[in-house]
Amino acid sequence: MATQSLSSLLSISSSSSLRSLGRYFSWGRAINRFSTSVAIEEPIRPTVQIDYTQLLINGQFVDAASGKTFPTLDPRTGEVIAHVAEGDTEDVNRAVSAARKAFDEGPWPKMTPYERSCIIYRFADLLEKHRNEVAALETWDNGKPYEQAANVEIPLVIRTFRYYAGWADKIHGLTVPADGPYHVQTLHEPIGVAGQLVPWNFPLLIYSWKVGPALACGNTMVLKTAELTPLSALYVSKLFLEAGLPPGVLNVISGFGPTAGAALCSHMDVDKLDFTGSTNTGKIVLELASKSNLKKVTLELGGKSPIIVCEDADIDLAVEHAHSAVFFNQGQCCCAGSRTFVHESVYNEFIEKAKARALKRVVGDPFKKGVEQGPQINGAQFKKILNYIRSGIESGATLEYGGERVGSKGYYIQPTVFSNVEDNMLIAKEEIFGPVQSILKFKTLDEVIRRANTTQYGLAAGVFTKNINTANTLTRALRVGTVWINCYFVFDAAIPFGGNKMSGNGREKGMSGLSNYLQVKAVVTPLKNPAWL
Repeated sequence: MATQSLSSLLSISSSSSLRSLGRYFSWGRAINRFSTSVAIEEPIRPTVQIDYTQLLINGQFVDAASGKTFPTLDPRTGEVIAHVAEGDTEDVNRAVSAARKAFDEGPWPKMTPYERSCIIYRFADLLEKHRNEVAALETWDNGKPYEQAANVEIPLVIRTFRYYAGWADKIHGLTVPADGPYHVQTLHEPIGVAGQLVPWNFPLLIYSWKVGPALACGNTMVLKTAELTPLSALYVSKLFLEAGLPPGVLNVISGFGPTAGAALCSHMDVDKLDFTGSTNTGKIVLELASKSNLKKVTLELGGKSPIIVCEDADIDLAVEHAHSAVFFNQGQCCCAGSRTFVHESVYNEFIEKAKARALKRVVGDPFKKGVEQGPQINGAQFKKILNYIRSGIESGATLEYGGERVGSKGYYIQPTVFSNVEDNMLIAKEEIFGPVQSILKFKTLDEVIRRANTTQYGLAAGVFTKNINTANTLTRALRVGTVWINCYFVFDAAIPFGGNKMSGNGREKGMSGLSNYLQVKAVVTPLKNPAWL
């Protein structure tokens, strides 16, 4: 889900119409005086305490074996929030050993499913009780707006755990008719020890997508946090212990990709890997799995998702959803709608309204009420986005609005809108992972289907039309894992999520998420003189 380079191996670290106020911004000009981006003042200090910075191994918070720590930074300022234990190969070995013992000998997979369900429900209740502290940690470490974390993401995390708590005692196999006097049944069994690697853009939400189904199915796990955002996972894992989760069932390692991440993916006693991150790093995860013990791998990777606005679309609705689709979470979302295809008959109207909406977007300290967009995650991502913006200008796209830094401290970037974008431009081909909207023009349905599918990715898409036949045609033609019709970013614990092509394999959430952590065993028993077959 997070964009990633090969050099950072396994470092994981998604209205009403307005009169246009935008005008052309050339590279390097100051922020327009009409912008609602707020002045970046002295940042608000959150009141939450940083109490958990060690590794969680076998039910205890402990220092790394090496004694090393690394800083986690506030993206609003680049200053250190806390120093966190830096896990390495020895720590991964200790964590995997604890998870293996908890699976082979411990109570978790031997508990009744109902008992497991009760512990997960208790955890969800504790998470709801501490939701404000958790949201503050997520915002402080990541830079996402506090209102987004507290009112959208943490409720989704709670809902996901309650969803999988409800599944724990409803997982069962089948009785299968066979040709002959045999009783045949299938057992759905936990896989064993799962290695999980979560990204930095939605640290806790994707934690829930992986930990929830793994626990419901009776597995144990070792989870590696993203080194850019380790704090929230450590905090909520403490709540799991408080809820009664046995020692060794959930182990949490903070550390870096080339060390802790690679050790986890290569470990011979890990039975399954679940990774969310970039496509390049996903390839390395698969390679390490294949070179070790051929462990099962689920991947949710990058995207360059198209939004298609047809000539009959509700333009105001499409503008608002397309805006949210690319600017939500500072554009740091794997399924961001970063290629907006608009029919030529409504293209100019869409551009003017998209500019006006971007102009209205409030950028500032994510702890400040009413702020829609906080800083990018770090300096490297900040520079990368600005380089993509420069590339768009130099390749001939029209910069309608934005394109510049906001303030002089931290990693804030204006919401940026490009028109006259062509398919061969880098801003239309590569995953920017930032607040940059590329708007392209199309003429026919066949043309836009071909262009939308001409990409290595296949994660999601949005379609805006009032014609059910057009919607059905596009739904079936687009080679993606999710299609949203006249909406975008509708997430629910029950809706499966994942990609096609180089956006990954497997699905998370919903019933599909359970299959990642189960294996099927067939049991065949002869029948003597059966009354029926």
